[in-house]
Amino acid sequence: MRATNMKRAISKTQLLLAMVVTMTLLLTPTAFAAAPGITGPTFNLTAQPSFISEPDGSFVYSWGYGCNGAPLGYAPAAISSNFCNTMQIPGPTLIVTQGQAVTVTLTNNLPNAAGNTSILFPGFNVATTGGVAGLLTQEAVPGGSVTYTFTASTPGTRSYYSGTQGDLQVEMGLYGAIIVLPSTIPAACTSGIHASNQTAQGNWGESDFRLAAAAYNHPGACYDREYLFQFSEMDDRIHREAEAQSTRACTGCMSVATEPYVPAYFMINGRSMPDLMDPNYAPEYPHQPYNGNPHMHPGELTLLRVIGQGRWQHPFHEHGNHVRVLARDGNLILSATDPNSLAGPLLFTTTTTPGQAMDGIYYWTGKGLNWDPYGHNPTSSDPQAKLTCTPDGNGYNTSAPAAINYFEWCQDHNKPLQATPAGDVAGGGPATLPDPNIFANGAWFGGSPYLGPNATVRAVGTTGTTPPSGTVANAPDSEAGFAFMWHSHNEREITTNNIFPGGMLMMMLVDSREFVIDESN
Repeated sequence: MRATNMKRAISKTQLLLAMVVTMTLLLTPTAFAAAPGITGPTFNLTAQPSFISEPDGSFVYSWGYGCNGAPLGYAPAAISSNFCNTMQIPGPTLIVTQGQAVTVTLTNNLPNAAGNTSILFPGFNVATTGGVAGLLTQEAVPGGSVTYTFTASTPGTRSYYSGTQGDLQVEMGLYGAIIVLPSTIPAACTSGIHASNQTAQGNWGESDFRLAAAAYNHPGACYDREYLFQFSEMDDRIHREAEAQSTRACTGCMSVATEPYVPAYFMINGRSMPDLMDPNYAPEYPHQPYNGNPHMHPGELTLLRVIGQGRWQHPFHEHGNHVRVLARDGNLILSATDPNSLAGPLLFTTTTTPGQAMDGIYYWTGKGLNWDPYGHNPTSSDPQAKLTCTPDGNGYNTSAPAAINYFEWCQDHNKPLQATPAGDVAGGGPATLPDPNIFANGAWFGGSPYLGPNATVRAVGTTGTTPPSGTVANAPDSEAGFAFMWHSHNEREITTNNIFPGGMLMMMLVDSREFVIDESN
């Protein structure tokens, strides 16, 4: 039986879907992404059915991997409100360290009519114990178990998924990610600019939500923040047919047509927009624990772990900058002439290929805007409005990690945005902002062109008329970051059942240093 529920008012859609970097998005700071998962090297998993929630109010019958008993642990350690139910989509992210001997025992709790099931671990040499022989690997019969063992020989991000009747079982939700952390961390990743970035985070009371300081045993793989995104699509007609046949008494007799394939739901980490912007481990999604809502501070190297878990390619575009690819399927892309140099491409769109994983680096600094996004104003009475910018060898303000404008691009320091401003902000800039008294983008619009909760006050004082940095939902001293829409470039994939907005769409926020990015909720 299909169940539906009336969704609560979509508070997380209190945003302006803006692609223009000169606009500021204000939304209640409640949810951030990370790369949460369970730690090994021993894992006890089960495959079984349940229902997952979609933003249109439907609950869709699905299959997923989950924890068969309490896991050995969770990561990152800074996230405490975690859980691992017996069924989730994606399956639990398995986090291990290079060189560990990994053991995964799978128990088949799918309906008898579904027959056998299994797990493939591409990129590893796997030995099996128990179960019965299948086409691609040993399989667990209904009610039975099979154990897979392998050595986590190389670091990186990879997928795991069912090796049994993949056109049905992967579609139903039997997939997940495995992250192998490097056995050694290059010294460059814990010194220099990376140490300064951690100092800056610590100064404002932030925790470290990384799984490690590097994705690989290579100084070019250092990072300061990380996110895992698993892309998939879903044809609910297939799920309805599987549900209808799930009560058959016979074993392995389920016969579901997987073609023609017409997906109506497009998901990142098992959720669609706006649900994916709710917190990790939110109780309203007991079978979809992972979210997708990236935040970062200027200058932070952000590791993106991206996996295509469905049947279609998805052309995903990260607005604000390109993504430098480090590796694919756990294999660093090195120069043919210099094995010490990385040679991955710089991508405008990171196309997610089914079954393929990609690690890449993204960052935002504000370089080249030709105006000061911090709203500095040398005539202001606020000392924070008169902060200095001392360029390092690359032109950034990196000598003062405790400063609000840490990592500011100094060439644009004190440059005004407004051509004809009101208030006491300097004039002569490249843009004319609308009159905030008549601007008609609605109550959710926050029009401050400056980065930071108090930047509007720093720029114009208490009597200025620069568009406010607060909205109905946000006071001026709460989050005020530059928002970039990260979304599929296939327009249908940013819908849910053909309703926009939805699907493979999220908002990435660049937050000023004084805003604490708390990924534990």
